[in-house]
Amino acid sequence: MRDILLHLDSYPDPTPTQAIDQAVAFAALFDSRLSAMTVQALIRPPSNPLANALIGIAAMAAEEQAKSARCCKEMSAHFELKAKALGVFESLVVTQAELPFIGPQVAAYAKTRDACIVPIANDGDGQRGVAETVVFESGRPVILFRPGVADLPQQSLGTVVLAWDNSRTAARAMADALPLLQRAARVKILTVVNEKATATAGVGRDALRHLTLHGVKAEIEEVDSGGKSISVTLDAYLGSTPCDFLVMGAYGKSRVREFILGGATAHVLAKMKTPLFLVH
Repeated sequence: MRDILLHLDSYPDPTPTQAIDQAVAFAALFDSRLSAMTVQALIRPPSNPLANALIGIAAMAAEEQAKSARCCKEMSAHFELKAKALGVFESLVVTQAELPFIGPQVAAYAKTRDACIVPIANDGDGQRGVAETVVFESGRPVILFRPGVADLPQQSLGTVVLAWDNSRTAARAMADALPLLQRAARVKILTVVNEKATATAGVGRDALRHLTLHGVKAEIEEVDSGGKSISVTLDAYLGSTPCDFLVMGAYGKSRVREFILGGATAHVLAKMKTPLFLVH
């Protein structure tokens, strides 16, 4: 992962400096070059003369837009300082877009990067929507983390769990995550059996063979769902098996131009316990 993009959220609240610092240190761990992208939110007030006269909605929109611009400037300065100090600075991209089009802009830039980091500071910051758009529209991996809850590894990479169900998206995730898996001290190939037809006992053996040829120290782990959902089973496993990353394929099906996330993907995004490496 020599070429990584970091998205910095400017509205309604800026990405915390703690998240920026973690992303920069993570890039240094991989000897990567890191570009930061921040998008100033363009907030168009509705054309409503009465509302504008009563509550000054146009002035409120202008104030919020100016706030987003200030956040972009402050985050960019902090990123550049930290990234140059650790020798990972590649570039800084500052653009503008209305809120619904921020995700597609980030996805467009992510297409020519090895991975895109999207920090999620809180449930209402809009970053989950950006991450989903990048996963499904860029064709590149997305790295998600939540500072203070699911922190990015900084100095070394311990255990990485590869969710393996022998599907196309799992195979794509394994291939795209090779730089991560090769750097890890240990890799667990996790298959939840009795949950879907493709995830049967022993299905991880050929994945183990493949990773071994790539110099990855891996072992197979199989967990019986016992009739429980994949979400509940993953929760229980991650609660008892500390790890630095969960690598998994992102499932989704199209509906017009939107995507509905599969149950496992939606759950790990909503209840993040460890940094995620998602690939579609």
